[in-house]
Amino acid sequence: MLRFFASAAAAAVLLSSASSACAGDGRPWWSGDWYVSVGGAAFSAPRFEGANSRKLQFAPMFSVGKVGPAVRFSSRNDNPSVSLFDNGAVRAGIVGKLVTKRDEGTDAELAGLSEVRWGLEAGGFVEVYPTEWLRARAEVRHGIRSHQGVVADLAVDAFTDITPTLRLSGGPRATLASAKFFDAYYGVDAAESAKSGLSQYEPGSGVHSLGAGAALTWQATDAITTSAFTEYRRLTGPSADSSLVRERGARDQLLIGLSATYKFGFTLD
Repeated sequence: MLRFFASAAAAAVLLSSASSACAGDGRPWWSGDWYVSVGGAAFSAPRFEGANSRKLQFAPMFSVGKVGPAVRFSSRNDNPSVSLFDNGAVRAGIVGKLVTKRDEGTDAELAGLSEVRWGLEAGGFVEVYPTEWLRARAEVRHGIRSHQGVVADLAVDAFTDITPTLRLSGGPRATLASAKFFDAYYGVDAAESAKSGLSQYEPGSGVHSLGAGAALTWQATDAITTSAFTEYRRLTGPSADSSLVRERGARDQLLIGLSATYKFGFTLD
C-alpha cells in the first residue's frame, strides 16, 4: 500500500513539473514570482514517539513556492517543501523532513534499544483545494540514514477567517508507515529485549496513528504570521502493539505550541 502511495506521489510531482514546464507562454517552469517562508515552532510534546513523558522542543519551518492565484493555506505540520506546480486547485512538489537522533539520551526508557541516527526523510507532496475553505494534503517520504522506511502523512484542514487577520483551522490527521519504519522506532529484537527488559516485538506495516489538529493563526503583518496550535494523535496498529508503548509508553500523544514565520518574495526570469 505504501509503495502505491510513494509511486503515486512521485508520478504526480513529475507530471506536474512536466505540465508546468510546457504550459503558458513557453517560459521555463521556474520563471515568475516566488515566495520563501522561514520560521520555527516551539512546542510541548512527548519526549519520543510513544512516550508518556514530555519536554519542550523546537522545529524549523520552511517553504518555497510560486505565487499562485490565491494565498495558500499552510499548517505548522507541513514539512519543508518546494512547490513545482500550482494551478489554484492543485499544488504539488518535493518535501523533506529533518529526523533528529533518538537514543537513551533522549529518555531513560530507551536504554538498551538501538539508536535511531539523525537523518532525513525526502519525497513528494500533493495538495488539493476542493473548495475555498478546505485543503487536503498528502506527503510521502522515504527515510535517509535514520531509517529505510516509507512514511505517508495525510491531513485535511477546514479553515475560516474570524477577522481579516485571524484564521481558525483544523481537521483530521492520519499517518501510515512501512515495516522498516516501525522496526526502527518500535521494534525490539532479542538482543534489545535482553538489554532493555522489554518484550520482543517485530512489527509489520500499517496505520501508525489517527488524530486531529487545530490552529489559531494571526497575520501580524504582510510578512509575519504567528500561530497557536494543538495536535492529538492516537497510536494504532504496529505502533500501539509495540512493547515500548504497551510496557513503558502511552498511545495518546498530545502536542501544544506556538509558531512564527517570515515570508518574502522574489522573481526569476
